Amino acid sequence: MTSFHTLPVELVYRILDRQDILTIICSMRNVCQRFNTIIDSYYRYQTLEQLEVEDIKITDIKAQLLANTLKMNTTITALYLMGNQISEKGLEYIVDAIRPNTTLTTLSISNNGLVSDELRCLPNMIRFNKTLTDLDLSYNQINDRGAFYLADALSYNTTLTALDLRYNHIEDDGAKNLADALKENTVIYSFFFSLFRIRIRLSRH
Repeated sequence: MTSFHTLPVELVYRILDRQDILTIICSMRNVCQRFNTIIDSYYRYQTLEQLEVEDIKITDIKAQLLANTLKMNTTITALYLMGNQISEKGLEYIVDAIRPNTTLTTLSISNNGLVSDELRCLPNMIRFNKTLTDLDLSYNQINDRGAFYLADALSYNTTLTALDLRYNHIEDDGAKNLADALKENTVIYSFFFSLFRIRIRLSRH
């Protein structure tokens, strides 16, 4: 009886050719060790540098599977997760995987309805990740408390150069915390922010 354990490699490649990359990452890895080895040698997986997953609902299970891939992957440099209704647990999975990652430089989790309490896992990633340079948190529901979490982490970060916080719910206190953090942080040169629908762009040269 034929199974994934016995299929010829060339036939598995042809099956993979008909799948989108998210299906390969979330549904076709960890079927068995042999299949993982084949996927690792598959050209689309080997050359994957930019992963865009937009406007679908990423469940906690999918987030965990995506996180498992990020822990092992050494080619993805940009991850775009806009509009996916990621939950607090799902965000924790992804952030925990990115924290030690040494390849990813760009992360967008824009328009996911994230509130401040869901961001409590984010500061540790900002503090300890040494390769992420661009972070987009725009169009969420981050308020002053969330701004405080982020500001505290920015005081320690030495690699993030661009941060987008436009169209959140940050008001005076949150803006002050962020401004104080930027006095300590001399690395960020591009900062997008909106206060009461007023858009602000800080650019350092």
